[in-house]
Amino acid sequence: MAVLKVKFTKTKRDKLAQILWILNWVSVVSGIILFSLGLFLKIEIKKRNEVMAKGDVNSVPNMLISVGVIACIINFLGGKICYDCSDANKFSRWKLVMLPYIVCTFCFTFCILVGALMCYTMRNELEESLYLGLRDAIKFYKDTDIPGRCFLKKTVDMLQIGFQCCGNNGFRDWFEIQWVSARYLNMASKEVLDRLKSNVDGKFLVDGVPFSCCNPSSPRPCIQYQLTNNSAHYNYDFLTEELNIWVKGCREALLDYYTAIMRSIGITALFIWLFELSVLIGVRYLQTAMKNVLLLGDLEGESDGWLLESSFVEAAKYNINIIKNLGKANQISTVSGMNDPNIDVQNTKCGKTNVTTKSIPAAS
Repeated sequence: MAVLKVKFTKTKRDKLAQILWILNWVSVVSGIILFSLGLFLKIEIKKRNEVMAKGDVNSVPNMLISVGVIACIINFLGGKICYDCSDANKFSRWKLVMLPYIVCTFCFTFCILVGALMCYTMRNELEESLYLGLRDAIKFYKDTDIPGRCFLKKTVDMLQIGFQCCGNNGFRDWFEIQWVSARYLNMASKEVLDRLKSNVDGKFLVDGVPFSCCNPSSPRPCIQYQLTNNSAHYNYDFLTEELNIWVKGCREALLDYYTAIMRSIGITALFIWLFELSVLIGVRYLQTAMKNVLLLGDLEGESDGWLLESSFVEAAKYNINIIKNLGKANQISTVSGMNDPNIDVQNTKCGKTNVTTKSIPAAS
């Protein structure tokens, strides 16, 4: 028994073909939107590529770009097919193409759903990439004279100013590294030498942060050095006073930024998937209705359209049996009791039964 069977008249079939023709062109636009969203996300990731470790963070934008291009091609073809389906004579040339087209389009719509879900599952990979990338960027912050690293100071400073953040996990990350270059340290100063000697690795560590961590909205001048020393500043309490530097870490700030973008893209992709699925259902109804019209032979009469020709269970069993029987037609049975098909071939009698065989002359 057919699933979700609907009866179509000639007028309904023509209207369905026209509506689907328009919707397929709308789907072309949705493909352009997917392509644009993927390209936008790829550019946004590329902007902060210096503070991201190499990983699979580009898998989502690449997926969206690919799906967007395929959507434009498939829906353009679908629009042409639906336009021709308004005429039964033109439909005959698409008759063998429509079912493979529907199957391919179904797989394609599934890819859209996968791309939408990937927008919500990418957070862990992105967080790890940001953590490792920011850790290395902060570590090489002072290396302004080394080729390949001289740009990192500007990159980190602009990042902290733009996203109102400080450090990787927080401002304390700057306490654990030497972010002041040795060329700017006065080696004749006793304080500098003592600080270098007090550290096992010989690093110049201070309880301070770069200027880009300062909050310009703070009512007092920025305190970026000796942040944990209450006596170094007037009317200052490290434990109780609100700091005049950014408290949020840059990893969290960037993660929130990209998560908001991907959440918006994911919602848009889900709506596009639902729209593409509804168009595909309409194309399936049109294909089965037009096919039944040709079988009936009355191009002006009524015809039935459906999603599946049989029930879901029957269709599943039928397809499973096809898969199981693949290749069995070319196999020879080896089960005991079964004879080789060539064994039972009877010999035909040609001429006399008793034929005297010529003796072969002996060699001299």
